[in-house]
Amino acid sequence: MKAIIYITTVLISLTSFAQSPYEKGMTKALGLWSEGNSTEAVQLFERISSAEPEEWLPSFYAAQILTYSSFGEKDKEKVTTTLNKALELMNTAKTNSPEKNAELMVLEAQYYTSWISFDGMTYGMKYAGKVGELYQNALALAPDNPRVVLGKAEWDMGSAEYFGGDVKSYCKDVERAIKLFSTFQPESVLHPSGGLEHAQEVLARSCN
Repeated sequence: MKAIIYITTVLISLTSFAQSPYEKGMTKALGLWSEGNSTEAVQLFERISSAEPEEWLPSFYAAQILTYSSFGEKDKEKVTTTLNKALELMNTAKTNSPEKNAELMVLEAQYYTSWISFDGMTYGMKYAGKVGELYQNALALAPDNPRVVLGKAEWDMGSAEYFGGDVKSYCKDVERAIKLFSTFQPESVLHPSGGLEHAQEVLARSCN
């Protein structure tokens, strides 16, 4: 099944004026990630999470980076190590977040999708229903979140392709996600806000 990957790019100001130590640390970690220094970014996010145990974003981003990096990996030991660490961090984020968090639901869906992408025969039957449920719940909770709409659309496209269905029937959902990116307002400059470029790539690749 087609892997669902998109890099969440958080658009933040690089100025440190009036930033708290937490905000400065998060800005630095996000900058490391955007520069391709994923290992360093994960390490810094983990340190921030330890120092700020009431915050869910540091462990969320660390888990997200690890989950994304697991897609395409062929070595089972590496995949297992990476995703086990991602799951640990994701559970930490869940503990520190509001009870219902659509961004975490999407991340969890991507976590299970990575397992399916790695070995569909082993993990497809085990996790496909869980992925679909997570996207349905996220959509019910945050129907205008573009990452939710896009994630579900990509999952539906991958499922349709796998079973020989019509991928293009979900193009309208990708188009809707693209429109939502222009109006969506994240809770803060540190909250997830990216995905537009990936949505445009999906539209160009699968819908034209």
